[in-house]
Parts: sequence; C-alpha cells; structure tokens
Amino acid sequence: MRSFPSPWTNVYGLARTLVALATSGTLLWSGSDTLFRPSAGRDDLVGCDGLRSIGLFCHVPEQRLDVARLVCVAVLLVVASGWRPRWTALPHLWITYSVWANIAIPDGGDQIACNLAVLLALAALGDPRRRHWDDPPEERTGSVPSQVTAFACCSALFVAQLQMSFLYFQACVAKLPHTEWADGTAMWYWTNNLAFGAPGWLHPVVDAVVRQPLGVAALTWVPLFIELGLALALLLPRRGRLYLLAAGFLFHLSIALMMGLWSFAFAMWAGLVLLCLPLGAHLRAGPRAQSLTPPGRPPAPAAAAR
Repeated sequence: MRSFPSPWTNVYGLARTLVALATSGTLLWSGSDTLFRPSAGRDDLVGCDGLRSIGLFCHVPEQRLDVARLVCVAVLLVVASGWRPRWTALPHLWITYSVWANIAIPDGGDQIACNLAVLLALAALGDPRRRHWDDPPEERTGSVPSQVTAFACCSALFVAQLQMSFLYFQACVAKLPHTEWADGTAMWYWTNNLAFGAPGWLHPVVDAVVRQPLGVAALTWVPLFIELGLALALLLPRRGRLYLLAAGFLFHLSIALMMGLWSFAFAMWAGLVLLCLPLGAHLRAGPRAQSLTPPGRPPAPAAAAR
C-alpha cells in the first residue's frame, strides 16, 4: 500500500484553472499590437531568439497573430474548464510558455504562470480523470506503475510548493534593506506612483489611509508579515495554512485592485492553492460533506454528519 496521497484532486485542478485564466486574461484583454511589437533589445514583433523560437507565436505569420491569440484563449478556457487534463496538459504548457517567451512585455505573473504550468503539466499527464474537478481515482495498490506515476506527480506538486515558499521568502527579504520598507513609508510612494498607483475611483480612500502614519505603516508592514508567513506555510498546521490562504488571497486581490495586475493575481492565487492546501486534499461541497477532505481519509458518511 502506497504511503503518499493521490495527487489528482480538485485542489490541483483549481490551481490549473487559475493559471489558465491568468494567461487567457493576458491574451484576451491585451491587443496584438500591445503584446507583439519591437521592444528594447529586439526589432522583431515576436521574440524568437534562442529557446524562445519554440514558442507558438514564432510559427505564426505576423498577419495571423490576432487569430492565434484568440485560438490560444479558447484552448486555455478548455483547460480552465477542467476537461481531460491529460490531453490538455501539453497544449496548456506550450501556450503559457509562448506567452512568457514571445510577447514584448512579460511580467512576473507570466513567468510564475509558466513555472507553475510546467509542474502542473507533469501532474496532469498522469491524471486519468475525465475532468480535474472529479473525485480522486480509486487507488490500485497492487499496480506498481500506477504507484510510480502518482509518486512522480506528487513530487511535481511538492516542487511547486517549495517554489512558492521560496518566492514569498525572497519577496519579503528583498524589501528589508530598503529604507522605505523599514521605516513604513513605502506604500505612500507606490500608491502615488503614476504608473502603478491606485486608480481614480479608489485613490481618495487609499490616499486618506496613507496620509496617516499608522495607516501607511500598516499598509507597508502587513504585506511583509503575510509574505513571511507564506514562506513558512509548509511548516505550519493545516488551520494556520488556511488563515494564510485567506490573507494571501486578499493581499493579491488588493494588488490587483490598486495596480491592475490581474493576471499576476490569478497566477499567485494558483500558487497559494498549491502552497496552503495539503497534497492530496480534496475540496467538498454540501451540508453533509467535509469542506476539505484530508489526504488518505474518505469523506464523512451521511450518518456521521447527523
């Protein structure tokens, strides 16, 4: 009997959906003239130097980039729906890599989505289910190949957890040497930045907060505590992880609202789901089902819920 949980749950499926929505949002809400254009260090519309040449958009005529972009959105929406994860794993990976490698102005969200797509594709290639929302497949303890496959997929998801842990650790530690983060004034500068500051409808509220010493200090230092907590999430019990999941979700939602970085938020939410929920855990809905079934434990029977 194997001693590790089945990796194919709707928790990993939710992460796949969020990553696919992050990339599809970039492609859908940004025009081809924005995504594909000359930029610093390159004269071509599509970046195809070195390994970038394997990107999908390098094999599309320039006059068909709009069509290719919309086709990619359609494929990513199929991925997000959860249909046939084993079949959609590699198309998802190729499109996500192509966006990061080929567009003119990739951001951190595109890179995170690409890194997660690699690891999620490794897990999805072993997923035998029709949809990634379905219940985990029954364990076949006598099948050595199935055990090896499940172990490899668990390993890929564990690497994703480690990656997110180190990402949050680096994000926190990298801010500490800067005076503005140490003295609690950094968010005053960010909220008043012309490029990344709060939008007009939100600016009066944010401005009223950052003009108060306690308000600007809280907006500056609370994210540092959240990032440090998420860096340590793998060492915490399940309840502590769930609190951090909620805090991290609100943290990235606030960044999206203030700075407009929605694709970044969706990619980070995907990483948060993988980081804060245990491997093999399965989300369940309904008054007689556990909201989160721990790995290796079946859902409570109806009689036990009475």
